Amino acid sequence: MAEAARKVVVIDGGYDRYDIEAAVLRGVGASVVLRPCDGDAVRVHKAVVDADAVMVRESPVDAAAIMAMRKCRAIVRYGIGVDNIDLDAARLRRIAVANVPDYGTEEVSDQALALLMAVARRIVTRDGEVRSGAWNIGPAQKMYRLAGKTLGLVGYGRIAAAFARKMRGVGVNRVLVHDPYATLPPEVEATDMDRLCAEADIVSLHAPLTPDTRHILDRRRIGLLRPAAIVVNTARGPLIDEAALAQALQEGRLFGAGLDVFAEEPVARDNPLLRLRNVVVSDHTGWYSEEAIQDLQRKAAEEVARVLAGGTPNNWLNRWQ
Repeated sequence: MAEAARKVVVIDGGYDRYDIEAAVLRGVGASVVLRPCDGDAVRVHKAVVDADAVMVRESPVDAAAIMAMRKCRAIVRYGIGVDNIDLDAARLRRIAVANVPDYGTEEVSDQALALLMAVARRIVTRDGEVRSGAWNIGPAQKMYRLAGKTLGLVGYGRIAAAFARKMRGVGVNRVLVHDPYATLPPEVEATDMDRLCAEADIVSLHAPLTPDTRHILDRRRIGLLRPAAIVVNTARGPLIDEAALAQALQEGRLFGAGLDVFAEEPVARDNPLLRLRNVVVSDHTGWYSEEAIQDLQRKAAEEVARVLAGGTPNNWLNRWQ
């Protein structure tokens, strides 16, 4: 009966049901305990003390929380990015940290494509103008053909590869990639970040947030972009210097931007990017579809189950052996 007392603590809400996790974890004698912390670090510290495993979305799992854990064996992120988890502290405590990198690939790449199309074809502003009675707007607001253009990808994981596949259907001529860690297929061209910015007509960000990638698209590199360039970000907001991007867009030095993520989330209502007509935004929703949620919940629970069964997670991020 001791195993039946195992607690897998979920510290973020957001899903309607947790039947999938419960079914998976029942097989290793564990139950799901919901303790939503709403991003409050102090609440996280209290919520995880007696956890055998922790499942997290956005709330911070910092060193203090990890040191407070009495018996935790695994921390699993519902999603890809783990910048809210202290990997080093978990390694010191021999707590395995894992993520779910192989869900939502089609959804996020669809979102990148949708944002790009909405910006390039001025869908949002044109919709408002037509509803207000405007017609024959045409060349008064210039647009440019996407076929024949150069796509620049910052990061080349599953999502970037899926986006590149879809963009080939649109007719892009070249695909430049900056990713020093990826093994690239022959149909894309490896390059450094500066050259990518100087030559790409579309810059789409797909990198994880690390100290090295924070503001990888900074003021200087934004200055390298072409006047007709479009920036798309469905990865992490802090990859971009938002103030520099907003200034370039406001001054007409870029065509536009499509953003699903922001440095601060929820995005502040006074963020200057929200006031610009050449920016299309969404609410960090690129990952979402009903099918993707089910995949995510199941795969995250399976990672926990592997650890509680005495194994290691498939997507182990803080290895010590």
